[in-house]
Amino acid sequence: QVQLVDSGGGLVQAGGSLRLSCAASGIILRINAMGWYRQAPGNQRELVATITRGGSTNYADSVKGRFTISRDNAKNTVYLLQMNSLEPEDTAVYYCNANIMDVDLVRRDYWGQGTQVTVSS
Repeated sequence: QVQLVDSGGGLVQAGGSLRLSCAASGIILRINAMGWYRQAPGNQRELVATITRGGSTNYADSVKGRFTISRDNAKNTVYLLQMNSLEPEDTAVYYCNANIMDVDLVRRDYWGQGTQVTVSS
């Protein structure tokens, strides 16, 4: 069974940095794409950044130039979100999402359990 575990959240002052990690486990034939989403209280879940199997990236306008999504080259089932110059508006629960082809040769979306990021002013 495929699982995603995201981690790395915490409390940081405005202007600080955090690095989130998303680790996929289980029988995985291929990770097609991976993304980070976030949801603040009272808001809908929104896309933060995505990366394709080929390495193409896409970012929400609000995080461009501050956040970087990448794949851990040493562990190709681990994805990272480096967050710099954090702002109070970045406070949310962050979720990783991955489109994975599993042993059944079926592509499914999986979600991590979420990790809280809190930025104080």
